[in-house]
Amino acid sequence: MREAWKVGALARQTGLSVRTLHYYDEIGLLCPSQHTEAGHRLYNSKDIARLQQIKSLRQLGFSLDEIRECLKRPAFSVAGVVQLHLQRLREQIEVQHKLYGRLETIAQWLERQEQVPVAEFLKVIEVMSMLEKYYSPEQMEELKARRATVGEARIKEVEAEWPRLMAQVQAEMDKGTDPADERVQELARRWRGLVNEFTGGNPGIEQSLRTMYEQESNVSGMDTAAMRPMMEYMQRAWAASGG
Repeated sequence: MREAWKVGALARQTGLSVRTLHYYDEIGLLCPSQHTEAGHRLYNSKDIARLQQIKSLRQLGFSLDEIRECLKRPAFSVAGVVQLHLQRLREQIEVQHKLYGRLETIAQWLERQEQVPVAEFLKVIEVMSMLEKYYSPEQMEELKARRATVGEARIKEVEAEWPRLMAQVQAEMDKGTDPADERVQELARRWRGLVNEFTGGNPGIEQSLRTMYEQESNVSGMDTAAMRPMMEYMQRAWAASGG
């Protein structure tokens, strides 16, 4: 093994740039043990070993400040830093997993469309962002599986049924029909049935759905602010039936 390396030779050997090695010297992270008479940096075997440690720690995600402290102080809590980076990685993996799921859903949606206007595409992304705000990752997975089970044809039928049902509910509200009346009770049963087709009867998903409709003014083109009195009317109907 050669006794000393000039900075250029070390850069070529390690794949680091000369500028990076100079910077490591400037911040006191990797200072060459020797210099030539002309002042050029010379790195010995101990310097090379330290550089390998630096590169290993960088690969683990350590910052340069953390690496300097780690190598300078034997009592430095390496375990603590490792745990910190594990947490960061878990967060990054969660973000990437969510992004993967979003892109997968968008890809499946795009496959079903002949032509997708940009505005419609952006609307899909907006809806997905809203869903992720209210549903847990586990609930999102369950909803995805639920969609596959129900099928696209039935989903379209349900989407078409909601406006008709809401118009009928609004009509009974305008007439002042008692929620216990059989006409309203039938509407309440249909309402519950459509909700259950979406939630699969999962009370956690139903609660997330209710929270979203209470806090958002528009969900998938539905005026949820206008729907809230209807939802209260339906709840009174369910209470009247003991459901």
